[in-house]
Amino acid sequence: MKYILITGAYGGMGYATAKTLSERGYTVFALDKTVREAEVNIIPVEADVTDGESVRRAFEFVASQTDELYAILHFAGIYRLDSLVEMSEPRFTGIFDINLFGAYRVNKTFLPLLHRGSRIILTTSELAPLTPLPFTGIYALTKSALEKYAESLRMELQLLGVSVCVLRPGAVKTGLLSDSTRELEQFCENTRLYSYNAEKFRKIVDSVESKNIPPEKIAKAALRVLTARRPKYVYNINRNPLLRLWNVLPARWQTFATKRILKPKQ
Repeated sequence: MKYILITGAYGGMGYATAKTLSERGYTVFALDKTVREAEVNIIPVEADVTDGESVRRAFEFVASQTDELYAILHFAGIYRLDSLVEMSEPRFTGIFDINLFGAYRVNKTFLPLLHRGSRIILTTSELAPLTPLPFTGIYALTKSALEKYAESLRMELQLLGVSVCVLRPGAVKTGLLSDSTRELEQFCENTRLYSYNAEKFRKIVDSVESKNIPPEKIAKAALRVLTARRPKYVYNINRNPLLRLWNVLPARWQTFATKRILKPKQ
């Protein structure tokens, strides 16, 4: 029997993955701040990835059930859309605490349960390797930092026989899409510097996010990583063609075009 730890396990992608893996015979430790009743092959683990002591208690519970994890899958994360010069410091640092530091805490704490052949899968974003669009910068910053962390972790853990892989989902039909809409509406209401730009940006975001996929596709991708003899480092899923085309442009052109598209009326 293979044991899997999933963070953010009761969110859209996390739960779809937990269900898929449990149906394939894996035993899943479903870690989240808010959990549900236990299910067949799914064991709830209540923990907050921003709290080191909470993560330690989760480790002690998991270690009481097994001495080996085959994989850790990271889906815990939040979305923010805001102006880098208007957002509060707690709001700025808070997203790093979950999206980046949370993964660090879990991996460091649960490392004793990983063995040669184990795998760590981190979920970043298709925005991570791309030039950020205005107002998505804070989210892109955390996911870009998470990718650099993943790359660095991969270089280290390969020496211990542990694989590190990255999933880059595009738009996925989960609660994060609702969060995105809510964040955009809140930003449009609260910004004092970019009011007209924000309204135009809303149309761009709606266009990008309309091409979303169900979370079950992410679950299938995670299963491919777990069953691959030699998993790839990066798995791109549902890449948006407009974003890909946009990032073919030289940086100077992107900057110029963004200014022309979003500049306010004179």
